[in-house]
Amino acid sequence: MFSFEFMQNAYIAGTFIAIICGIMGVYVVGRNMSFLSHMLSEIGFSGAAFGIFMGWQALSGMLLFTIVSSILIGKMSVQASKRESAISAVSSLFLGLGILFLSISNKNVSYATNILFGSVIGIGRDEVNQVLLLTIISLVFILFLYRPLKYDSFDHIGASVKGIHTNFVSILFLVVLALSVSTAAQIVGSLLIFVLLTLPAAAAKIVAKTVSGMMLFAISAALIGVWLGLYLGYVTNWPVSFFIALIECVIYFGSMIIKKDN
Repeated sequence: MFSFEFMQNAYIAGTFIAIICGIMGVYVVGRNMSFLSHMLSEIGFSGAAFGIFMGWQALSGMLLFTIVSSILIGKMSVQASKRESAISAVSSLFLGLGILFLSISNKNVSYATNILFGSVIGIGRDEVNQVLLLTIISLVFILFLYRPLKYDSFDHIGASVKGIHTNFVSILFLVVLALSVSTAAQIVGSLLIFVLLTLPAAAAKIVAKTVSGMMLFAISAALIGVWLGLYLGYVTNWPVSFFIALIECVIYFGSMIIKKDN
């Protein structure tokens, strides 16, 4: 299996995507932003359509749309009670724009539609290098934001006591989340990003007692899903996304059962 270059590329890219999704997912779940992660992945599709319409690389359009929309959402949802409305308004705008650019573009838009479902088996070395670069950038940001994000996500009172500028931290987090979503969506698809960002972290929240423990569990769960999903997809010729989603669901429900028994 590993004698084929496309499988080597798939495992390398999948590994980095699982790591960044496991880490970011902990904060997504801790901040109750699962809906936002789903909408950012769909906005990434709109950005890809815009990039193709403009004659850019699809990734450039994805980064533009997801980062701008994340900043707008961060500015509009200073109060948590307004977050859902802000997400709905901004995502509706960008999704509408994506449909517009997709419909009026006279260029090949198959790449944009592939963003929805991904093509982890068909990626080349250039895509792997893009994933590696953007993953490193995201991890560097998370490393510097680790303590402020931990308090802001899991201990709002502690964040206030320590004088953390929560609004600024939230906007930076959303920008890094947008970067992570854009990185991963072009490989595994917008629909699967939601699975990798939420289910491993949700399972980790059930069984782990610390933030670092949640991250380790979430990364492990994401890696198991990606690695095993790629293998099963290779030997059965079934969609890799199906196996990854199924494995993550099994891990999540298994965590619930184990927690209940204990």
